[in-house]
Order: sequence, then structure tokens, then C-alpha cells
Amino acid sequence: MQPLLTRLRNRQWRLTAQRRVIAEVLAGEHVHLTADEVFERSRAILPEVSRATVYNTLNELVGMGELFEVTHVDGRKRYDPNVEERHHHLVCVDCGRMLDVLADDPRLPEGQQHGFEVLRVEVTFRARCPDCVPVATV
Repeated sequence: MQPLLTRLRNRQWRLTAQRRVIAEVLAGEHVHLTADEVFERSRAILPEVSRATVYNTLNELVGMGELFEVTHVDGRKRYDPNVEERHHHLVCVDCGRMLDVLADDPRLPEGQQHGFEVLRVEVTFRARCPDCVPVATV
């Protein structure tokens, strides 16, 4: 998977200092940050980044197809830079940890499509991570 910053450079997207920092904050595997988390992390690197710049940049990147906007089990929108690999999400229902998982897409039978054109499949596996599974006492 190419990092977001590399993909943006390849598209010759104008990378201001603020946009560069936002793209850097979204780097790595299993990144699913809220807009506020992107803002706080960006601001720690570049204090002059404004909340409006972060929100506008995130919206633009979603519009360009460079980020997926996913709704977390907590109801908040999160931004996923992994747009190159077809994947789903594994989410801990207790702590909220969210990971990308590669799994086959479920198929929607033709008789159940009701004339719709399926564009994307999103599956969220809700589970408990190893840190949140209750320890059995004997």
C-alpha cells in the first residue's frame, strides 16, 4: 500500500505545509482517526494548523478518493487512508480499537439488489480485543 503522502505527490496535489502534516498524521497501518484526532496530532507538529484547514482537507481527500470516511461503532466518523486494498474492519466493542482486515466480500444475490448498482461493500466485525476479553477466574 502506498502511503497517502506518496499518492498525493504522484497526483501533483498542491502540498502546503498544513496539507503535508495532515497527510503525515494519516500515515501507517490501521489508521482510523477522527477529524479532531487529526487536528490535535497535526497541531502538535505544526501549531498554526487550523481546525477548518483539517476539516476542509479531509473532505477534499474523501472527495478525491484518497480517504474513506467510515462510521465507527461509537457513531463518529473516522478517516481511513487505506483506499488501495479491499478490506473490512475489526472493531473492539469495549475500547474502540479498529483494525483493517482482508476478507472476502459478501455477495449480494442478484434477486436482492432491487435494481441497485453495488459500488462498495463495508463490513464491520464487532468483537473484543485481547486487552478487553475478561480473564476467566477459576
